[in-house]
Amino acid sequence: MNTANLRAAIAVALAASSCLPANALASNAQDLAEVRQMIRQVKQQYEARIEALEERVRIAEQKAASARQTAPRSETQVPEVTKQVSTPTKTGDNSFNPAISFILQGGAATYSLDPDDYHMDGLPLGGEAGLHQEGLSLWETEMTASANIDNLFYGQTTIGLHQDDDELEVDLEEAFIDTLSLPAGLGLRVGRFYSDIGYLNAHHTHAWDFADAPLAYQAFLGKQYRDDGARATWVAPTEEVFVEVGAELLRGDAYPGGGNKGDLGAVKLGYIHIGGDIADNSSWQLGLSHMDVDVVSRTSGGHAHDTTTTRPSFVGDSRLSAIDLVWKSQFPGGRSLVLQGEYFLRDEDGQVTVSETAGNALLNYDGEQSGWYTQGIFQFAPRWRTGVRYDRMTADNNLAMVSNATGETNDDIFEESGFENTSHDPDRWTAMLDWSPTEFSRVRMQYAHDNSRVKSDNQFMLQYIMTLGAHGAHQY
Repeated sequence: MNTANLRAAIAVALAASSCLPANALASNAQDLAEVRQMIRQVKQQYEARIEALEERVRIAEQKAASARQTAPRSETQVPEVTKQVSTPTKTGDNSFNPAISFILQGGAATYSLDPDDYHMDGLPLGGEAGLHQEGLSLWETEMTASANIDNLFYGQTTIGLHQDDDELEVDLEEAFIDTLSLPAGLGLRVGRFYSDIGYLNAHHTHAWDFADAPLAYQAFLGKQYRDDGARATWVAPTEEVFVEVGAELLRGDAYPGGGNKGDLGAVKLGYIHIGGDIADNSSWQLGLSHMDVDVVSRTSGGHAHDTTTTRPSFVGDSRLSAIDLVWKSQFPGGRSLVLQGEYFLRDEDGQVTVSETAGNALLNYDGEQSGWYTQGIFQFAPRWRTGVRYDRMTADNNLAMVSNATGETNDDIFEESGFENTSHDPDRWTAMLDWSPTEFSRVRMQYAHDNSRVKSDNQFMLQYIMTLGAHGAHQY
């Protein structure tokens, strides 16, 4: 019934009431006047209520019309998108209001040996490999913005701030686009991103369980390998077991590549992830990956980071294979256990140039190196975790002098190249304890007995990790 009909019905009822005999309403004229006054008051109240209802309808209609004008069409609504096990969750964030987060990392470090002389015999270091700056310093701060661009694409950008030789550097760590709507479990990523070689490489440093990278990552990936390129993935339509197959074509300008300025595919990577659940409280993931690198010019730190000598430069082919395994279990009382390990094998052949003031030396190089680590992290209380890690490296390199115009002996040049074999195999024991008062903050204490060099190095670190803003769940 509309408001006009409601008014008419009320008027008829009131008119009929007013026509009743006077003796039925009151015994005298005064009572009749009081009844008429009451009828007028009731009529006024109903009129006021009807007007209020009409005003509410008018306001609601205006809001609905405004919403229809400003709301996106149904085909551009951003759905919530999730992928299994090893892929970050992408939520339906408003594309005009991306999720923005800041990760503040820093700490204090002290060493019993000179950190500027850090090296591994037979394993020259490059990229960002090395120890944290001694004393209290900023380690790595990240600013990340991410959102579903529309129903087809997701985008993410991460800008990093870190110290390098006492200078603050700004670095574009990641800037990539993911597809959201490809059929048959297919996915495509284009831009700059962390490669899926191994397990730990694709995880940002604030998600690591220790304050530094394993020795194998330091030697083979320059701490952490990222590059410009494209990644294609396929997730199999299985229910009991998760299967993901991926391939990457990368530019190859970052360590362990080098010198490639525009040839997409200088680095080729293939990998497979397999995972599943065991009972109700445990899960596992196995990964296999292989990377081929066409190295045009890769510099490294040599034996002792001698700043008076040009860093050795390698040209040739590098092949890196990795196997990784992760097991996670949850227990009552907020306790959990994570077991993790990776094994790397690198095979390289090519030539190494060592430059001196007097001239250059050219060496033929054929080497095979391996490295692995295993670790366990036990969360013994809802906010407390402890863990232990063991690393080990080996190198088997063959060097032959092609020409030597440096004025130094061949043995000295072999040593300065950093590829010379020694009887020492680097290894390290690491223990940590961390406290997370909330999901946004973590404080970690860490001690390592590092035998990367012949003499042992006792390393103490205190790290903080603070998260500001929206930050999604990490990978498996």
